[in-house]
Amino acid sequence: MNATRVGVDVGGTFTDVILHGADGRATVRKLLSTPPAYDVAVVEAVGELASDADEAPAEVVHGTTVATNAVLERLGSPTALVTTKGFRDVLELRRLRVPHMYDLFWRKPEPIVERRLRFEVDERVAADGSVLRPLDEDEARSLAALLRETGVESVAVCLLHSYVHPGHEQALGRILAEELPGVTISLSSEILREQREYERTATTVVNAYVRPLMSSYIDRIRSGLDGLGLAAPLSIMQSSGGVMTADDARKRPVFALESGPAAGVVAALGIVRRLGIADAIAFDMGGTTAKASLIEAGAIARGREYEAGGSLSAGSRLIRGSGELLRIPTIDIAEVGAGGGSLAWLDAGGGLQVGPRSAGADPGPACYGRGGVEPTVTDANVVLGLLPEGAVADGQITLSRERATVALQRVAEPLELALPDAAAGIHRIANARMTRALRSVSSEKGRDPRDFAIVAYGGSGPVHAAGLADDLGVRTVVVPAVAGLFSAVGLLFARPEFHDVRTCHLDVDTVDPARVSGLLDEMREALAAAFPGEPAGWAATAELRYGGQSWEVEVALPDVDLAALRARFEDEHERLYGVRGQPGSPVEVRAVRLAALGVAPEGDLAIEYTRAGASPGARAIYAEGRLVDAPVRTRASVGVSAESGPLLVDEYDTTVVVPPDWTVRRDEATASLILERTG
Repeated sequence: MNATRVGVDVGGTFTDVILHGADGRATVRKLLSTPPAYDVAVVEAVGELASDADEAPAEVVHGTTVATNAVLERLGSPTALVTTKGFRDVLELRRLRVPHMYDLFWRKPEPIVERRLRFEVDERVAADGSVLRPLDEDEARSLAALLRETGVESVAVCLLHSYVHPGHEQALGRILAEELPGVTISLSSEILREQREYERTATTVVNAYVRPLMSSYIDRIRSGLDGLGLAAPLSIMQSSGGVMTADDARKRPVFALESGPAAGVVAALGIVRRLGIADAIAFDMGGTTAKASLIEAGAIARGREYEAGGSLSAGSRLIRGSGELLRIPTIDIAEVGAGGGSLAWLDAGGGLQVGPRSAGADPGPACYGRGGVEPTVTDANVVLGLLPEGAVADGQITLSRERATVALQRVAEPLELALPDAAAGIHRIANARMTRALRSVSSEKGRDPRDFAIVAYGGSGPVHAAGLADDLGVRTVVVPAVAGLFSAVGLLFARPEFHDVRTCHLDVDTVDPARVSGLLDEMREALAAAFPGEPAGWAATAELRYGGQSWEVEVALPDVDLAALRARFEDEHERLYGVRGQPGSPVEVRAVRLAALGVAPEGDLAIEYTRAGASPGARAIYAEGRLVDAPVRTRASVGVSAESGPLLVDEYDTTVVVPPDWTVRRDEATASLILERTG
């Protein structure tokens, strides 16, 4: 890496910024997020670090949850859907997927676009491209007038078969753009050139729903950076683990829905490769959510579907139906509403619950002293002694045990529990919620979590990691340097990526290979025109299935050798499902995908903390139901030989908890702390 770059990750509680200089040195900044105007903290933090740097940043890379939060909280822009006559209710019909099999009272979530804002046009293109009913321009302009009256700010257009034959959709899009200045128009043929009406419609609608919000957010950041005299280009992290330009993010924000969590997984992959660990679970616990993702055989688990907005946001097909189903290139991440700011509360039956509501950055946990009064996971951890009292994160907040104690009385007294027992209960319930995410990416996919290490990061991840490992039977936990800002680290090492897809229906044994080559050439031309500069490489994949199946398996397509492609598909099908077809079984190619790849930045980080993290000494903690003294250390003071817990490593950005029956050592090459279970 030979240029100064800045990575900025915005979370629900903190905004993390890291500046990596051309000399390899890096400085960090952690400050409270500024909801709802998250851009304020971004510009402030970048400005502070850039002003102290030897040279101006050459690029600012940003991971944001703005689009995700808009979907989760239903705070997107007023959006309309325009579709072919007869397909108005695709969003209502969805797929026959029920997340809670035996819940007789479960109801489908309300569509993101209510029915009064879903409109039909009387056009029809057949699957072979023949026009059954032409698009009527007068009808289209009348529709535009009707849309104008509704006051919508964004329109999603999804016409039948436009993933292959986009002519009508493109013509309608041009008319709507002419008639509705200031209204964003999202065409499914520009967002997702792929079959299946519900998935294509849902993805395009979510893109339209968050597009005005994301565009405004990016524009405010750009304006703020320009005001500071920082002309560095702004890039946005994608859910796939690559970055996109700000202009592309304005147009296709759905691809950045999981940008912050994806960056953390990219950084986790880099660490485990350097440590020689092949199989790991990346675990990120922040202020509002906890995320998990699988790294297997030295590679990130990826997917093409992601359900956002449910009680568990995940890429697994095992749990579906409670959110919006999106077809986007994504790192396979499971996410639950459990973080340091998650609120503890009593349900109608008097039972103790944790989350998914969060105190966020404003007012934050009660121990912050910023107006919060309800107990949170962070308050419980302060009472348990797992987090230190006093100033943290550059002194922006001060953790108060007294305030945390007052807040926890709200649940301890009704339950007639001693305060430490109530705090321990909150801690364990939070762990139980987060175990859902860890199991979603491991055991629910046929993997034994005991065969994996856990890479723990985020402000709260290292506090809970060893306890979660105990619950899962995992024996090794890795806590990387700057764990509390680790997603921002991942932003610095992500490469540009642009993705495209073409649906097809080809028999792998009889199709002319030139058909597949033609699809690749068509996408290569389109991606090269959109890519900033020259792509450094290409990655092609194909989706195949046995004849009669409903779902596909994605495999690599390094060249158009269809016999080899069939063999790879059958091997992967057997690995995933334990069975392969009879010899000669028909195999279909249902889609071809291509990604244009940029150059991945290289280099190591040499972190310069702006404030010391720990004062040597000891702190009383509650462990295994009793009060014990735990030494407090700095990361640098932890030796390369194993030391036994209980032990605490207080840092600028997090605290690493080493319980009894665990040891800790420091890896010299990466400065990572390696925790290992002895019992």
